[in-house]
Amino acid sequence: MPVRESTNHMLIWASDIEPGTLEQAERTARLPFVPGQLALMPDAHIGFGSTVGSVFPTKGAIIPSAIGVDIGCGMVASLTDLTIHDLPDNLDQLMPLVEQRIPAGVGKSFTEDNARAGEFYHNVINWPATELTDKQLKTTVCQFGTLGSGNHFVEICYDEMDRIWTVLHSGSRGIGNQLATKHIAEAKGLMKKYFIDLEDPALAYLVEGTPEFDAYIADMLWAQDYAYGSRAMMNRQINGSLFEVVGKGHVLDTINCHHNFTQREHHRGQDLWITRKGAIKADKTDWGIIPGSMGTATFIVKGLGNPASYNSCSHGAGRKMSRTVARANLSPETLRTYMQGKTWNHKDSVALLDEHPEAYKDIERVMDDQADLCEVKHRLTSVFNYKGTK
Repeated sequence: MPVRESTNHMLIWASDIEPGTLEQAERTARLPFVPGQLALMPDAHIGFGSTVGSVFPTKGAIIPSAIGVDIGCGMVASLTDLTIHDLPDNLDQLMPLVEQRIPAGVGKSFTEDNARAGEFYHNVINWPATELTDKQLKTTVCQFGTLGSGNHFVEICYDEMDRIWTVLHSGSRGIGNQLATKHIAEAKGLMKKYFIDLEDPALAYLVEGTPEFDAYIADMLWAQDYAYGSRAMMNRQINGSLFEVVGKGHVLDTINCHHNFTQREHHRGQDLWITRKGAIKADKTDWGIIPGSMGTATFIVKGLGNPASYNSCSHGAGRKMSRTVARANLSPETLRTYMQGKTWNHKDSVALLDEHPEAYKDIERVMDDQADLCEVKHRLTSVFNYKGTK
């Protein structure tokens, strides 16, 4: 499906989108340092500060809240040499291993030890530009390789050829949030200092060439590395745990990609900062992972390099209900129905209600809407799902 709608400021791929989402995206697209149209992905929905599922260029400035507080959040997936026929009738034995080896939930971490510190320093070189407190230093090390909460998850899936994949979604944990929050506050302070009025104060920006801009870029790149390395470590844990339960197995290939980030790219004859908030880079050489929701499909895709979207595509299904609305209107019984036949942390069905599939857009429709942005290579069906709760 090509672009569904075009305005002076935006190109819109979504066939299912709320008016409030369009209004929020327009506020970003109208900023004077956005030199081209904002690309609104088919999973777009209202976010904090800037629209989730939006891709846009900036020249001479960056909006910290547009990258968001989970800098470097993304996906990792591994294709294994196992097939669905190698798995036991259920994966109940896997759940306690995953719970032990990949702590999940708000604030959850490992006990600091030499092995944990060794994993961190092996994967993340140096420290951010911002000087961290002793507490932050300890938490950063101890949360490395942990899942978090919300829509972060671990899954075991099979594809159309019955091959087994592991899939994981996570970001830069507490330290990424704290660094982002610091820079968002600094940007807002600068707007007040220089009497710059914005349609939305959350769109406060940092100007290229200033110390504040340079410090943010350094911290952002570090948080991206932290998130990428943390996913890589958890990927090793889930693969190792699966092979332990099955009694055999090897990884054949792995994809690890961000969907909350910004980087310098060349588009339309210019060097620009391209911000992807809830979107993945989808150039012709890029592989990506697009999950739906609990009980629905995940897609392994290859980018088509569509210049209209700045070589981007969606990062998932996208919410259609807020967490509060989902908890008020959906039931644990229907969630259990969606998850029937899968191994999952069903004891937490009430706590996971805001992750109910009905709280999300239809992933099949999302994929149809972006047929000109990415090519589906594999469709994955989950048999095991593990999520963190509050």
